[in-house]
Amino acid sequence: MLFDKLIGLFAKDMAMDLGTANTLIFIKGQGVVLNEPSVVAVQRGTGKTVAVGHMAKEYLGRTNPSIIASRPLRDGVIADFDMTRIMIKEFVTQVRSMAGLVRPRMLIGVPSGVTQVEKRAVIESAEQAGARDVFLIEEPMAAAIGANLPIGEPRGSMIIDIGGGTTEVAVIAMYSTVYSESVRVAGDEANEAVMRYVQKKYQMQIGENTAEQIKINIGSAFALDNPLTMDINGKDVVQGIPKMVTVNDAEIREAMSEPVSVIIDSVRRAFEKTPPELAADVAEQGLVLAGGGALIRGLDKLLSKELKMKVHVADDPLTSVVMGAGIALNNMRHYRRVFIN
Repeated sequence: MLFDKLIGLFAKDMAMDLGTANTLIFIKGQGVVLNEPSVVAVQRGTGKTVAVGHMAKEYLGRTNPSIIASRPLRDGVIADFDMTRIMIKEFVTQVRSMAGLVRPRMLIGVPSGVTQVEKRAVIESAEQAGARDVFLIEEPMAAAIGANLPIGEPRGSMIIDIGGGTTEVAVIAMYSTVYSESVRVAGDEANEAVMRYVQKKYQMQIGENTAEQIKINIGSAFALDNPLTMDINGKDVVQGIPKMVTVNDAEIREAMSEPVSVIIDSVRRAFEKTPPELAADVAEQGLVLAGGGALIRGLDKLLSKELKMKVHVADDPLTSVVMGAGIALNNMRHYRRVFIN
């Protein structure tokens, strides 16, 4: 016990949001020190790391046969253990000098619907990357803490965390999750919907990165006051030659309507299964959007219209989970009750 306390004096604990789209790392006393795409590129055969993060993302769809570029997390969980281990190790190595020489404790956000096998995979990946002790926290709980929701009070708070692979809807009160649901429809599904729409309407194939840029630049869930357009490049599916078309926000809104509807339906189900008193609390104070998907233009307005209640966007939705995990790390005695066993 004394030895552990001495180690704790020299180690700087880390919190990690191991997301399908992006991985963020928080170091105690320093804040968010890493925010990179969850992508890794390795040499085929040798397994030697070529790139991780932003640089590796540029390899997607552009690699030669000797390089494998992949996103090792799918739908919020580990799909490729070996690639995930490499990616976590590289990210931790990048920030290790900021955390001191002693192996740190690590708190990692995971989806609320994570299985025991998936939990084990996350823990083993972090341990092999150099973590001394690994703790897990459900992403919606971490996002609620990061968004400054009153999770310890006897009244209900609803958080909707829209990431790359999953949308997490949770009602929280008295440091416990009263209701939670994880649907595997989020930012990635919106990207795929855009890709399908462009191919169907314009007979043109586009890559995942292009679809994501379209979503970011002109995507919306609610009609915009000032219409937006964007020129996009791809490949003609009939002739196989390069092609360029101009798309507008109304088209992309139509393309993303199905995944957006799934998210809205998941929130409706949450209200149906939440006790009346807590549902009334949420209706009074409004629900909160976190995660990268919260940045889709007009999503808060659409939800407010459909649910007939106030909808707020977290101050910094992209970092809500990792900041919440960081707050929990800084106050482990207080927040340890919300960690996953």
